[in-house]
Amino acid sequence: MVAGNHSTASEFVLVGLTQQPELQQPLFLLFLGIYILTVVGNLGLILLITLSPSLHTPMYYFLSSLSFIDLCYSSVITPKMLVNFLGRKNMILYSECMTQLFFFVVFVVAEGYLLTVMAYDRYVAICSPLLYSVVMSPRVCSLLVLVAFSLGFLSAVAHTSAMMQLSFCRPHIINHYFCDVLPLLNLSCSDTHLNELLLFIIAGFNTLVPTLAVCISYAFIFYSILRIRSSEGRSKAFGTCSSHLMAVGIFFGSITFMYFKPPSSNSLEQEKVSSVFYTTVIPMLNPLIYSLRNKDVKKALRKVLVKK
Repeated sequence: MVAGNHSTASEFVLVGLTQQPELQQPLFLLFLGIYILTVVGNLGLILLITLSPSLHTPMYYFLSSLSFIDLCYSSVITPKMLVNFLGRKNMILYSECMTQLFFFVVFVVAEGYLLTVMAYDRYVAICSPLLYSVVMSPRVCSLLVLVAFSLGFLSAVAHTSAMMQLSFCRPHIINHYFCDVLPLLNLSCSDTHLNELLLFIIAGFNTLVPTLAVCISYAFIFYSILRIRSSEGRSKAFGTCSSHLMAVGIFFGSITFMYFKPPSSNSLEQEKVSSVFYTTVIPMLNPLIYSLRNKDVKKALRKVLVKK
């Protein structure tokens, strides 16, 4: 490597989602609409759960926490992407890039574990309903959410601190629309073996453990549901799980596709499209999935609107 070809970066250039000028404005309007729906949907769900006593249960406490995470990690990515659609040279300072990477990892890992906690909540509710109020006490619920955020924080510290040890190749152009781990590793002039090993261990652990926990929880849930004699009871039990199963499938499916595929299987453009799905689309979809398919949420919303 030529000595002048690498340095300690003070800023990066983000290539963005596309380099075609004619697409910049339509994409800006599209993602602005998605972001507005994300903010309104998640903030609205948090307020609705806060204002509705009927929704003050563990299930909806976790759902409000999920909405908070979706709101935060969408806000870590989307505003900068919107600014870049309107700018000619999309600069991001080194400190801003590392900050974006840190908070993205915090919230995306926390979301994975929170979805796991929600699966455990459904397991207790369906398989041990008489013990539900004891097992899922307010203290336990708060502790479970704290653990999810703590695991996200530790993962972010590990990734960001390791990334800050690297030097980056000039002209410091990141072929992506935000500071993600893989594009930064591709730009590095340093030995990235440790970072790649860290990514494999942390991403593997943070994907495999929640996925196994969710699968085990739902195996017991389905076994319990099939033992319910009345078709109405089975339908109601399946109804309480369907929204969560959909959210889990979309989230872990897109994460697995992005980070655990063969290195040569996708182009960089396909990777950008793939990452758009879990950074901007999923935070918009979650409140829709949980509200449109949930009778309690719709009932609480009607009550709030009638009061006004």
